[in-house]
Amino acid sequence: MGQALYRKYRSRSLSEIVGQEHITTTLANALEAGKVAHAYLLTGPRGVGKTSIARILAHEINSLPYGEESHLDIIEIDAASNNSVEDVRELRDKIQTSPAAAKYKVFIIDEVHMLSRAAFNALLKTLEEPPAHVVFILATTEAHKLPATIVSRTQRFQFRPVSKPALAAHLAYLAKQEGIAVDGAAIDLMAAHGDGSFRDSISLLDQASSLGEKVTLENVEQLLGRVPGDEILAMQRHLDACDKGGVLDSLNQLLGQGYEPAMIAAQLGQNIRAALAQNNSGEQMTTQLSLLRDLLDVPGSTNPPVLLEIVLLRHSSPALTKSEPTADTAAGDAPRRTVPDTKQTSPVKTTSAGPTDPAVATAPVKSHSSTQADRPKHDVAETDSATALPAKAKNVSTPTPATTDSDVETMWQEVLQRLKKTHNTLYGIARMAKPSLENEVLTLELNFGFHQKRLSEPKNLAILTTLTEDVRAAKTKIQCILAAPATVAPSQQDAVVTISNIFGGAELLD
Repeated sequence: MGQALYRKYRSRSLSEIVGQEHITTTLANALEAGKVAHAYLLTGPRGVGKTSIARILAHEINSLPYGEESHLDIIEIDAASNNSVEDVRELRDKIQTSPAAAKYKVFIIDEVHMLSRAAFNALLKTLEEPPAHVVFILATTEAHKLPATIVSRTQRFQFRPVSKPALAAHLAYLAKQEGIAVDGAAIDLMAAHGDGSFRDSISLLDQASSLGEKVTLENVEQLLGRVPGDEILAMQRHLDACDKGGVLDSLNQLLGQGYEPAMIAAQLGQNIRAALAQNNSGEQMTTQLSLLRDLLDVPGSTNPPVLLEIVLLRHSSPALTKSEPTADTAAGDAPRRTVPDTKQTSPVKTTSAGPTDPAVATAPVKSHSSTQADRPKHDVAETDSATALPAKAKNVSTPTPATTDSDVETMWQEVLQRLKKTHNTLYGIARMAKPSLENEVLTLELNFGFHQKRLSEPKNLAILTTLTEDVRAAKTKIQCILAAPATVAPSQQDAVVTISNIFGGAELLD
């Protein structure tokens, strides 16, 4: 059986470790001075050399030549499968035994964060004052899960992700040693895909070496499931040109070829970040940042293809992009309202007589503060500026007929029924909203701040917007606001409903 490249070329001395000089230099100087700590803690991302350094250090402490064969006095323990308090008690019994052949008995505990709380408590006293012949080397990728009492009893060394140039140089060296013909662009892509991890990058080189006589950029892209760069650029051009048809064609073509939505979103996001680094235009930068933010939600979505399509269509339509909620609203804060000047007159309303009736078209109507106050801020500003003009200079057009409260409620119930079939948890929150519709803006009023925050999340807004537009057959923008606190004491039945709503409960049964 062949040996994996990352195992075949595992470092065997501190001088062979690449990209962690701040650690290897410190350890080499300490060993040279004869300063051996009773416990070391190695933390950092995967594949950067933690286990390799742990093994090298265990051999160097005992002045033993490094070898792949296990030594009787160097014990490796996988905490993921030996994490109980009984395992730690058994370890404490082994600690009392003197080394068989070496100077120190070294215990390497990998993924130490997987130990249970009881196991940590059992290990604590032993780790603080172990016998003189024992050295602990702990390694983990999730140091934040370790108790502070454990960390404080060790010498901690924080590993860094390996830089892309260092990864690329190491991959080129390994390819030369193995006689693998590989393009420089392919090496750069493998180094970038490794994201700072030697093991991931070397494993990819090992896999790509079986593709053909020479490893090319196209081979690696095919192996990773990456979309060809020119097709991503074409989609980006359609987005910049607000060509919704072109965006949909590009997306459908890529999905039809089997490319994952998460990969499409990731590559498009990389291009946008590169564009942001070169572009300082305020408006365009804001638009690109908004698109980048939405693309980050695609991989974690319950339906990535649909969410990606919604994101791309939204940002290929300038009107929808400009009318998106602000960052404060998206984070869950209630949108600000402006109180209109009651001295001004409201815009002309058209009754059943129609716009051709001059008496109706020119008669000003006093504003109703309750209606005006519920409008978004930009609508109020437009109304005030319009009423400042003389009545004769106004160009009155036929507005969209007002939708009654009963029509809005009927529409919203249909949206909720569709939502319940696919997103039951979201339905439990959305059903508590009180809807109102004006100027193609559906306002959802909620009684609790965290409910408003949940509905305001981009992925949840996208789901509600899609369902609402399907039911209404019209473009709709949704905003979630917080209702004013009630001033009347609730009845006992209202209190029961309120408690049920707080916990997202289902309908109450009589």
